[in-house]
Amino acid sequence: MHRYIRFLENFALVRSLPSFVELDPLEERLLELFAVVWHANGRLTVVQAMGISADMSGTTAHRRLKSLCSKGLVELVNDETDNRIKYVMPTDTAFRRFSEIGHCIEKGATA
Repeated sequence: MHRYIRFLENFALVRSLPSFVELDPLEERLLELFAVVWHANGRLTVVQAMGISADMSGTTAHRRLKSLCSKGLVELVNDETDNRIKYVMPTDTAFRRFSEIGHCIEKGATA
């Protein structure tokens, strides 16, 4: 339990940084699900993103996807050969977020 508490303390510090983008729980859940897909194969279409969570409607997922775009965590990139296909891609801000959270986990594990 001590490691988990240490992680929560570290994460609270990171969340208080002005550069850390605040997300609502659904945005955070989507970004985490997207990260798993990006890590596994690197590509995620908008259609896949809208259906990525069984407990979230496609409409809600699409609204949160637009919000993640406006917050600078993801961007939509057109397919090179078919402009009807758009990919959801992480931004540098998203990579920094993942890195900062990863550091919190590492610090908690060494406590």
